[in-house]
Amino acid sequence: MHRLFVALRPPKAIRGRLLGAMGGVPGARWQDDAQLHLTLRYIGEVEPHAAEDVALVLGSVRHAPVELRLDGCGVFDDSRGRPNAIWAGVSPREPLAALHRKVDAAIVRAGLEPERRAYLPHITLARMSGSAAPVDRWLAEHAALASEPFAIDAMVLYESRLGHGGASYEPVARYPLTGS
Repeated sequence: MHRLFVALRPPKAIRGRLLGAMGGVPGARWQDDAQLHLTLRYIGEVEPHAAEDVALVLGSVRHAPVELRLDGCGVFDDSRGRPNAIWAGVSPREPLAALHRKVDAAIVRAGLEPERRAYLPHITLARMSGSAAPVDRWLAEHAALASEPFAIDAMVLYESRLGHGGASYEPVARYPLTGS
């Protein structure tokens, strides 16, 4: 089985800015540079033949490069209302939503189910456990997290491997964003 997702990789300068904002929340598991990405579509576990089909059909996706900027931060809560992830926001969202729809349609053509969850573009900065410290102070200190616009000209199919230290992400294929 292959655990897959499609994502955009922010440029090095943006990843550096995000890494510089990390820290100050005891118990948070901060992402490292190799883990920083903006998910377009989580695929999940698929058989090897389905992974090959997905890799092939993603090559048919045509979309112009996207120009984004960092835009604030926030948290996702678990089912009990406790924070379980700290994220950085990005804008504008519509080009990402359009690319997400194209990627989702391609994955459906490969025989997989369509995405059922709402698409909320973000870059995960930390995962939280129940023993993590409150995040209110960190959120207040980083509420104005922003950047100059940056361009992303490729999407990447990643395989996620779970291990004792968390997930590691291996690029499987890169797809240039050159069309409209």
